[in-house]
Amino acid sequence: MSTSDPFLAEAADLLGPRGLTRDPDIMAPWLTDWRGRFTGEAMALASPASTEEVSALVKLCAAHGVPIVAQGGNTGMCGGATPDGSGNAILLSLRRMNAIRRLDTEAREAVCEAGVILQTLHEAAEAEGLRFPLTLGGKGSATIGGLVSTNAGGTQVLRHGSMRAQVLGIEAVLADGSVFNALPALKKDNRGFDLKQLLIGSEGTLGIVTAATLKLLPAIGERRVVWAGVSSLPAARKLLLHCQNVAGDALEGFEVIPAKTLGDVVRHLPDAREPLAEPHAWHTLIELVAERGDTDRIGGLAEDMLSSAFEAGLLEDAVIAANERQAEDFWLLRDSIAPAEREKGPAVQHDISVPVDRMPEFVEFAVPHLEEKWPGTEALAFGHLGDGNVHFHVIAPPGVAPHAWLTGDGKKISAEVYELVTAWHGSISAEHGIGQLKRDEFGRLGDPVQLALMRAIKQALDPQGLLNPGKLVPLAPGAGSH
Repeated sequence: MSTSDPFLAEAADLLGPRGLTRDPDIMAPWLTDWRGRFTGEAMALASPASTEEVSALVKLCAAHGVPIVAQGGNTGMCGGATPDGSGNAILLSLRRMNAIRRLDTEAREAVCEAGVILQTLHEAAEAEGLRFPLTLGGKGSATIGGLVSTNAGGTQVLRHGSMRAQVLGIEAVLADGSVFNALPALKKDNRGFDLKQLLIGSEGTLGIVTAATLKLLPAIGERRVVWAGVSSLPAARKLLLHCQNVAGDALEGFEVIPAKTLGDVVRHLPDAREPLAEPHAWHTLIELVAERGDTDRIGGLAEDMLSSAFEAGLLEDAVIAANERQAEDFWLLRDSIAPAEREKGPAVQHDISVPVDRMPEFVEFAVPHLEEKWPGTEALAFGHLGDGNVHFHVIAPPGVAPHAWLTGDGKKISAEVYELVTAWHGSISAEHGIGQLKRDEFGRLGDPVQLALMRAIKQALDPQGLLNPGKLVPLAPGAGSH
C-alpha cells in the first residue's frame, strides 16, 4: 500500500482509543516472542473487543492490503505470533475478548472467547464441579484462541488428547472478514468437510479464532501421584504399558525425566530434593485420577499397580505422594526443567514425536550420536513418553557465545535432529506448532503432497496472503514471500 495513514485513520475510528495504539512502550512487549528469539515491528496494535470488531477490522485490512498477525498470550514456542521486521503488518491482540460466554454444567460445555486465559477457565470450571482437561506450564498467560490455533498439548494428552480433541465448536473470522460460526456442539454432523478442524492448528494463517466451544469433564475427586525410578527409557516404556493395562482410564499422566536433568532441577530449586533415596538412570512421574463419587478405589489401584510392577521387575524404586503438597512438589520438579536448563547456557529445543513404540530406541540412538558429532554438547530428552512426544534439547558447550552458537552449530544440530526424526517417520513438531522457527525445515523435509495441499488451501482461503504471513505454510520452490 502507498501510505498507512488512511488505513490507520479508519482503524482508529473503528476501534477507538482503547482498541488501537501506536505507543511504542505499549507495543514493545508484544513484538518479541517470549523466548526472545524473534523481534518484529508493526504499524499498530489493534485490540478489538468483539467478533464484530474483528470482522470489521479484517475487512478494512483486506481493502487496504494490510497483513494481520493475530496474537493471544504471546506464549508460543515457535515465533508464530510475532510480526516480521517490515512494520507493514498490524498486530491483532485478542486479549480484550476474554468473556466466558456460557458455561453449561449439564451439557459440560464452555463457550470461551479467544482471550480467555487458560487458568481462568480452569477456575471457572472448578467452581461448578467440572474441569477442562488440558493444562501446561504457561496456563497463567496462555489464551484459548492461541491454544486452539496451535493445537496445544500438555501433560494430559495421554488420556484426553490435544486441544483438537477438546474443541466441540468454533467461531472464526476469515480473510475477507466473514464470520464462520460453528459454535453449536453437535454430536453428529455429516455436512461435508469438518471445517473447524481445518482451522484448529492453522496458527492464524487461515482464519482468526474468536471463540470456541470446549469440552468439560467432571472434577477430579482424588488423585495419586507416583515418582518411580527405572534403569532405562525402554524400561520406562514397559512400565507405561503395565500402568495402562492395570490402571486403564485412571492413568492421566506419564512423564519421563533423565537423571542429569533431575539433578539440574534440584540444584535450581531452593530446598528441593530428589524424591528417591538412590540414584536412577531415568525417573517417571505418574498420575492416576478418580472423579468425584469414584474415589474409593484410587488408593488401592495405585498400590496394586506399583506392587505388580515391582514383582514384574519393571521398576527399581517408587514412592506415592503422601499428600497434595507432596504431589505438587513432584510436579514442580517436572515443570522446572526449562528454567533449570536456562541456567546452564544456550540450547536448541526440539518438540518432536516418533511412533510411540520407537521413542526409547530413537532417544538411545540420537543422544550419543549428537554428543559425539558436536563434542561438548549435552543432549537430553524428557516429557510425554505415553504419546510419543518428547522435548529433545541440546545444550551448548560451556563458555560459548550464545548468539554465535545458536546461529552456527545450534542451527546445524537442529537440522540434524529434524532429519533423524523424519527418517524415523516422526514429526518435527509434536505440540508447539511450526510458526516461523520451523517453517523452512518443514518445507525442506515435509511430504510434497502434504505441502502442496496446504499451499492450495492457504491460497483458497487467503488469496491475498494477509493472514499471519511467513508462518506455518512453507513457500513453494522459487516463490517470493508476501
